[in-house]
Amino acid sequence: MRQAPMFEHWRERAGGWIESPIPHYGIIGLIIANAVLLGLATSDGVMARAGDWILGLEAAIVAIFALEIGIKLFAWGPRFFRSGWNWFDFIIVGISLVPTAGPLSILRSLRILRVLRLLSTVRRLRLLVEALVSAIPSIGWIVFLLGLVFYIFGVMGTELFGERFPEWFGTLGRSMYTLFQVMTLESWSMGIARPVMAAYPFAWLYFVSFILVTAFTILNLFIGIIVNTMQSAHWEEEDERRAESEARAHQEREEILELLRRTDRRLETLERKALMHVKNE
Repeated sequence: MRQAPMFEHWRERAGGWIESPIPHYGIIGLIIANAVLLGLATSDGVMARAGDWILGLEAAIVAIFALEIGIKLFAWGPRFFRSGWNWFDFIIVGISLVPTAGPLSILRSLRILRVLRLLSTVRRLRLLVEALVSAIPSIGWIVFLLGLVFYIFGVMGTELFGERFPEWFGTLGRSMYTLFQVMTLESWSMGIARPVMAAYPFAWLYFVSFILVTAFTILNLFIGIIVNTMQSAHWEEEDERRAESEARAHQEREEILELLRRTDRRLETLERKALMHVKNE
């Protein structure tokens, strides 16, 4: 009976410690150090001079990552897997522990994925990723709209310019690829638009209207949705912080009231004892 409360006590202490500032920032520092080591490991000259040290430090860092995951599993138990970010960390560290010899040597190239642990460790980066993920449904409709615009202008370009410029507009696929280049504004004027306009003087209407619809309208919708989603995520974070502050304040008020009640009861008890003592005298 005594072992269970003691076990839960140690689990609670382990969970509180691993989430405290010192281990938290220590893990962030190790992630950055590991990224630097992986970059140095790509240099043959550096590996020839300090390869053993780099591999040893890398192995030590991976061991600390595994220890961190082990402490979290001990502290939280099955609750550890309720968070998608914990799954992310578990998979990344698990890949790091797989031997990279023989048929699994391709996993060596995946070691750099450990740097992505910054996304789950740094709160601001985590909120940014969550905002981008929550914006995916809205972005999907914009992608559909952009694809529709590409298809319409691709068919028009193939029919209008395909005969004279088959390398750019000979097929629907080539036309859409050319339009993608035009949308990025990469050599669209001198490389594509002006040669087409030399043969078709009114082709500027086609290109200018396409750029106005895509580069200056739809792409700005992308930015607007992402900014709006990030702002909503920021507001939700502020609401959560406010709710936590109010909950802590409420708990402190309840504790103060409980202390006052206890003090009041003790005073009443002392008064009764004093009255009884006076009556007895």
